[in-house]
Amino acid sequence: MKPQFFLPLATYPEPNSEAVASSAASIAAQFKANLRAVVFNPAIPQVSNALSRLLLDTPQMIRDAEASSRRHGKELLAAVEASANEVGVEVTTGETSVPLAALGETACEQARYFDLALLGWEAGNQTSRMLAEAVVFGAGRPTVIVPSLLTVGAIDHVAIAWDGSRVAARAVADARPILEKASRISVITVLNEKKLRDADAAEQLAEGLRQRGLAAEAVPTSIGNSPIGATLQETAASLGAKLLVMGGYGHSRVRDFVLGGATEGILSDLRLPVLLSH
Repeated sequence: MKPQFFLPLATYPEPNSEAVASSAASIAAQFKANLRAVVFNPAIPQVSNALSRLLLDTPQMIRDAEASSRRHGKELLAAVEASANEVGVEVTTGETSVPLAALGETACEQARYFDLALLGWEAGNQTSRMLAEAVVFGAGRPTVIVPSLLTVGAIDHVAIAWDGSRVAARAVADARPILEKASRISVITVLNEKKLRDADAAEQLAEGLRQRGLAAEAVPTSIGNSPIGATLQETAASLGAKLLVMGGYGHSRVRDFVLGGATEGILSDLRLPVLLSH
């Protein structure tokens, strides 16, 4: 049975970068997955106010914005198809128009039919961050977020951010197909960020993974001057990890998200691909 990966793409007000195309195709190829890429174009309501027509020509501005979004969407899908064909990934594409307020919810609903969601992340692009937050917390599926400036290579070394919590355990379970293909796994525990139930939590998980035939090692570390999100990424990068697996901490209030410190740090300053699971 082939895994099925989902790539939602936003076009408005800030479009995803085309860099996500090669990253998504590379990840799908490594796990012999099919890829479904869908562009979400905005359905902007028309304004009927007579003054807006006379002074701003708002209807024309709306038409221009929608046309620009559709153009960006077609360019993104073309890039995905080209990248997928280059690495031999079977890809299907689609486009849909949704109200801006429903973009995240609609992406979540579609993501639930797939094994894994892939999302592009660009520094300063609030649209890509909003979409990532929505899918991580609303889809019920593991989500890999990829920074646009990074070329994704072989994911042969995986780091796990581990604190023994429910969401961390869920992330490890969701990442199992990725962990089983890795030649090396580093279990990172930050000892002085918060009180841990088990001081040897990293070693306990590493031993459990080794009993399953995986090459895992415990990497206890301490938080210094960097925030927790940066500490986790810096430690993973220093070890040579190509992917960080961690639980997504937070909850939603209507469409506003209240994030845990590590999750906030990751989504504010993404430095390597991260699998988040909630």
